[in-house]
Amino acid sequence: MPELTIVGGGLAGCEAAWQAARCGISVQLYEMRPGRMTEAHRTGDLAELVCSNSLRSRELGTGPGLLKEELRRAGSLIMEAAAATEVPAGSAMAVDRTLFSEHISSRLAECRNLRIVREEITKLPDSGMVIVASGPLTSAPLAEEISRIIGGEHLYFYDAIAPIIDAESINFSIAFRASRYGKGNDDYINCPMTKEEYDRFYDALVAADTVTAREFEKAQFFEGCMPVEVMAERGRETLCFGPLKPVGLTDPRTGKRPFAVVQLRAENRDLTAYNMVGFQTRLRQPEQKRVFGMIPGLEQAEFLRFGSIHRNTFINAPVHLNADLTLKLRPTLFLAGQITGVEGYIESTAIGLLAGINAARKLRDLPFLPPPPESAHGALVRHITESDPAHFQPSNINFGLMAITGSLPRMKDKKARRAMVAEAALAAWQPFVSALHRDCQGDLQ
Repeated sequence: MPELTIVGGGLAGCEAAWQAARCGISVQLYEMRPGRMTEAHRTGDLAELVCSNSLRSRELGTGPGLLKEELRRAGSLIMEAAAATEVPAGSAMAVDRTLFSEHISSRLAECRNLRIVREEITKLPDSGMVIVASGPLTSAPLAEEISRIIGGEHLYFYDAIAPIIDAESINFSIAFRASRYGKGNDDYINCPMTKEEYDRFYDALVAADTVTAREFEKAQFFEGCMPVEVMAERGRETLCFGPLKPVGLTDPRTGKRPFAVVQLRAENRDLTAYNMVGFQTRLRQPEQKRVFGMIPGLEQAEFLRFGSIHRNTFINAPVHLNADLTLKLRPTLFLAGQITGVEGYIESTAIGLLAGINAARKLRDLPFLPPPPESAHGALVRHITESDPAHFQPSNINFGLMAITGSLPRMKDKKARRAMVAEAALAAWQPFVSALHRDCQGDLQ
């Protein structure tokens, strides 16, 4: 049986392992935790979610919703786990972190041709097929090994994590349950603010003490995970058009729309813990208690986890990666996940899925089968392999990356236009999935 080594037990690594194993490949999946932890992980669990428990929108008329649907149709383990461990989040998909990891770990353990090895890899094998899916928190020794192989330095940016609040410490004489425009079943807890309350909070936020990047590193924050205090520095009411936007919500105490609203999203199925939506932060812990305690309804909030900041590592993928996700300097070495320059849980999963499929096909002497350019998967691959290397930055999936958008007629109705994009993407994706299943027929585990 052909053999494949995968380094990293995050979302990308687990998805790659699943796809390769179900196509008859013998897989060894290496994960260094819990023997060696990172600055952001808390456990040694496979596929541990760090920044958030949300997989973002479930609606097909969005990039994340389309990408998730493509993953489902391709038999994604991550999407299977998400469906099995979902928690209420309105039009978004969120999961119970613990159950999510347990589901993935259990399913991988059931694969008879897959072995999980709890060991840190600092030197990559010189022979054999390998997928590196070590994630944005790649250990320093492995990052140096990758740099040695590609002959260049890694790029980096800083990522931030939002705090988690104990549900029992929320003041429900002020906070209320609701979803914007009634989408969902009152899945969010909302903390409303008057203009005066918002102004006091804003002044405290922008003046608060923060953890800074090391002096020799320029802090480059990913736009899609911007610390709330950095976003606030762009203007006094910037947050009111971002994570604190009040549209679609009515304060039951006044019957009116608040000036601003802080939303909390469930972290687990027991609804005992809530994530502060959009409140990724680099504030020091005492400042988080003081400043976030100024939010109405969170005056006595107990933090189950404080927000934090960590460094993410990624390569200049357009310089170093082929379309099949192999390194140009070593065609038996694949990269997958956020280290390739995609950003987000489902984006990492998607690249992991493709890397696992591509490696399995290569080991079985099958031709490379590129994802359709019209698909969301194809859009991500095009972004990381064809972007301008001089200005390459990580990206979430979005319709701006989709190849088909330029060929569609101009339409005032954006929703209808996006529905057309999604329809075309899925129409192209289905034959791709059928071809994959046909080639692996008889090997699916």
